[in-house]
Amino acid sequence: MGELRPLGQDLTRESRALAEALRELFQGLEVSVRRYAARRQRDPGTFSRYLNGTRLPPWVVIMDLFTDLAEHRGTTATAATIDLLRDLHGSAVAAGPPKHAAEIIEQQLADADRDSRRSSVRGDVIEDALLDRVTRIADLEVRLNHMEATLVAERERAGRLLSAHSHASQLLEERDALRQEVARLESQLQAAQEQRAAADARCDLLERQLEAVERPAALAQALPEPLPKVLVVDDQPDNLMAMTAVLETLDQELVTVTSGREALKALLHHDDFAVIIMDVQMPEMDGYETAAHIKRRPRNRDVPIIFLTAMGIDPEHTARGYAAGAVDYISKPFDPWALRAKVAVFTEIHLERRVGHPG
Repeated sequence: MGELRPLGQDLTRESRALAEALRELFQGLEVSVRRYAARRQRDPGTFSRYLNGTRLPPWVVIMDLFTDLAEHRGTTATAATIDLLRDLHGSAVAAGPPKHAAEIIEQQLADADRDSRRSSVRGDVIEDALLDRVTRIADLEVRLNHMEATLVAERERAGRLLSAHSHASQLLEERDALRQEVARLESQLQAAQEQRAAADARCDLLERQLEAVERPAALAQALPEPLPKVLVVDDQPDNLMAMTAVLETLDQELVTVTSGREALKALLHHDDFAVIIMDVQMPEMDGYETAAHIKRRPRNRDVPIIFLTAMGIDPEHTARGYAAGAVDYISKPFDPWALRAKVAVFTEIHLERRVGHPG
């Protein structure tokens, strides 16, 4: 088994503690870095940097280590061990540089750009299909008009009239079927165009967030009074405390609640929210259901919602979230720079709209 690279130089205390814990986990697998990276289809150089502390791993990488170690040893990790690693990871992320936040947002930007390009290609395919059907309908209309003229001219020839009438009925059925297909394709084209527009809007938003991360001073700029509020919804008090600690440096009023129902009540009693940060997994009423209720209220439907999720950001979850009304996602344990950048940009957008539509 190949030796691990030495721990990186000038690591923060938090990054060193996380790297040492990860190395201990990994060594329990009794396998080389290259072999394990191949097993998990990861870049060995990147994985090696996770283990020497020079790069912060996503939480899913750590959970994969727990899973593989449990399989290797035949015993699962204790909840206390997982909580310890979660705390170490959260501390390392909180103490890390904005570069990690930029990587998170760049990946989201790449995903949104891919969605835009896929929607564009799908729209082109549907447009070609539409053109084909419309052309065929036009051809059928010409043939039907010609047949109608023939029917009038041959009205006295009963035998040929019956034959022509039967053919005309077939053409009419084909035309009606094509018209139904055109209506279906037009609906699909509109959906593809809306998906592309939404993906392009996410790209624009994420580019602004990247700019905010790359210019940390912009996050601390003075905001005009009165400051818009931020609603934070999470059923775990520790998460609320962590987000409050990160966001209080933006000098905005934070309204924190622990359930979807409390969030709906808060929106009745408070105005001028710039953004809502909401946990997806909550008892009784989860984030998706709460977001759907919010978007049905005319007073609140335009307030952007950031979903905070520990389930990972995959196409299934994001599609459901966007359908429920979310405009952005961030994974737990969250990167503080990324969260602050997202809130700062939504605040800027809110203030721009307030200036454009006073009162």
